[in-house]
Amino acid sequence: MNSLKTTVLLAALTGLLLAVGNFIGGTRGMTVMFVISILMNFASYWYSDKMVLSMYGAREVSPGDAPDLIRMVSGLAQKAKLPMPKVYIIDTDVPNAFATGRDPEHAAVAVTLGIMRTINYEELEGVVAHELAHIKNRDTLISTVVASIAGVITMIAHMAQWAAIFGGFGRSDDDDDNGIGGIVEFIFLVVLAPLAATLIQLGISRSREYQADETGGTVSGNPAALASALEKIEYYAKHSMIPEATPATSHLFIINPLSGKGDFIMSLFSTHPSTADRTARLRELAKRIH
Repeated sequence: MNSLKTTVLLAALTGLLLAVGNFIGGTRGMTVMFVISILMNFASYWYSDKMVLSMYGAREVSPGDAPDLIRMVSGLAQKAKLPMPKVYIIDTDVPNAFATGRDPEHAAVAVTLGIMRTINYEELEGVVAHELAHIKNRDTLISTVVASIAGVITMIAHMAQWAAIFGGFGRSDDDDDNGIGGIVEFIFLVVLAPLAATLIQLGISRSREYQADETGGTVSGNPAALASALEKIEYYAKHSMIPEATPATSHLFIINPLSGKGDFIMSLFSTHPSTADRTARLRELAKRIH
């Protein structure tokens, strides 16, 4: 199913880029964008994880750098029957974490300095187990590719806005009736493209978070600790923000890092289920397995 979703999303990106190419330069523009889309689809599949890690300034750590963290990840990976992923630390005081990579053999887990300082060992185990669950369930490829796609869509919208300001965007009026078609296309790119990026993110089922919570709680053996960690992370997310956080990548994290930006709107377009629902399910799971 995730492979199908990835194919559909890459096809959507290709279609968007072709539409932009046609808007900018007609058939020639479509040809240029078609070539670009092939290169971008290739890059999204093979390198999107590296791009996301670089975006957040994540640094890979070794057993000598973070022995307790590496030991924890290694032990949980063995319990989950997964290869040992690479481990990264993000230098920010805001607690959060995410996993990335195209498959379990090329996976990475990233945690912030803040999460290592804010929550206790059992809670961190639950968080790491949740991220390993995304790897085990093969959510990471679709999540990372979507981050790339949403980022491209947003970039195109910004390009359209600046080009319109300087009067250099769109085909000549000869290509449509009095430029009406170009105006409609421009509105689509500038107004609807950011919304489209959000809707693509919503294409990732919220149920994947519930599934990762359940798998992570089972692997760690302490669902209640994961529930406690989620509540703490959400609290900090509402009062502080990771500087590099963007809507295009917010769905990667265990808790939306933009939770503090307009609660009502974010709840309507959130890629995460409510934390209250997630913690309630985890505490029910804790009762069943203990």
